[in-house]
Amino acid sequence: MHFEPSEEQRLIEQAARQFAAEVLRPKAAERDQKSLFPEEELRKLGELGLLGVNVPEQYGGSQAGVVAYSLALSQIAQADASVSVAMAVTNMVAEVICAFGTEEQKQKYVPRLCSGDAVAGAFALSEPQSGSDAASLKTVAEKVDGGYRLTGSKQWITSGDRAGVIVVWARTDAGAPVDKRNQAAGLSAFLVEAGTPGLVAGRPEHKLGLKGSTTVPLTLDGCFVPDSARLSKEGDGFRIAMVALDGGRIGIASQAVGIGRAALLAAKDYSKERKQFDKALCDFQAIANMLADAGTQLDAAQLLALRAAFLKESGQPFSQKAAMAKLYASEAAGRICDMALQVHGGYGYTQEFPVERYLRDVRVSRIYEGTSEIQRVVIARSVLKEFSDHAS
Repeated sequence: MHFEPSEEQRLIEQAARQFAAEVLRPKAAERDQKSLFPEEELRKLGELGLLGVNVPEQYGGSQAGVVAYSLALSQIAQADASVSVAMAVTNMVAEVICAFGTEEQKQKYVPRLCSGDAVAGAFALSEPQSGSDAASLKTVAEKVDGGYRLTGSKQWITSGDRAGVIVVWARTDAGAPVDKRNQAAGLSAFLVEAGTPGLVAGRPEHKLGLKGSTTVPLTLDGCFVPDSARLSKEGDGFRIAMVALDGGRIGIASQAVGIGRAALLAAKDYSKERKQFDKALCDFQAIANMLADAGTQLDAAQLLALRAAFLKESGQPFSQKAAMAKLYASEAAGRICDMALQVHGGYGYTQEFPVERYLRDVRVSRIYEGTSEIQRVVIARSVLKEFSDHAS
């Protein structure tokens, strides 16, 4: 693995950094305080090629690879984590369609996602009673003449009320005997367009953080989709979801790195400006140690994210490494944001400084795309198998 980005990767990262500084950062606090969805900002990201960084050029993407995507997403998250969430999910939906869709589906949906014309993409897997246990979802896809009728409820859907296209998972084996040992076998995935009759988005959740990103429940009330809307074959849904989530964890790790970097820079700047007992805070060993630990953890988090991105880009197995990156980066970024607030003292607890927003925004990175506990399950399985193989 090369640790120095290529020229193309640097250019993508530089474009994201410039856009983040000039367009996103100035109004990030306002979007947070007023819960403003960044529709115009997402369209501009599309114009820059940042909504399809790892998507082939023939479908409107930048075709710059997963490493470039990780670097760009970190820059966007450093300025406004809410925008980075919509960017990450849209990239993920476009990649999923490219990986599993027909040529017709790719031509119809992916250019709209990459350009920003679709505003965003959404990923409807979770349900009110089905989060980490995705195989137990209850939404049903009933086969009818010419297509399917989708009936059920989805929960925690990022951009679900704004997305032009939503990947929806449903059970196509609803009439078959329940097989507790292999519930995943009957899951299928469908592409559902915004405005489809029977698709209803509920009230956006009032969240702790990421207030510029909408998170909504979705109701599917006999929502008809044609046969051409099914993604891959029947029963392939669980495999599609797992492939998408593995890649999505690289995105969340990269997002966490960006938020953590913003917090560390804020703490560094404040510690140099703020004086107590006639000297700057950074001159106190206790504060300097906090900054040192944070810098070390941030570098480790980014290296883990880039390793997973490199493996995926190279076509090598990356599931375990993505889980490691997501687990470590999300928890390290949480510690860094908490440290940054502590360095700011009482001011950090107010909206006068951005560190309270960083702390609120970063918290969910330990939950979505698989909780920290689920990441440990994934990692443990790989570790146990690896050591078993070495022993034999």
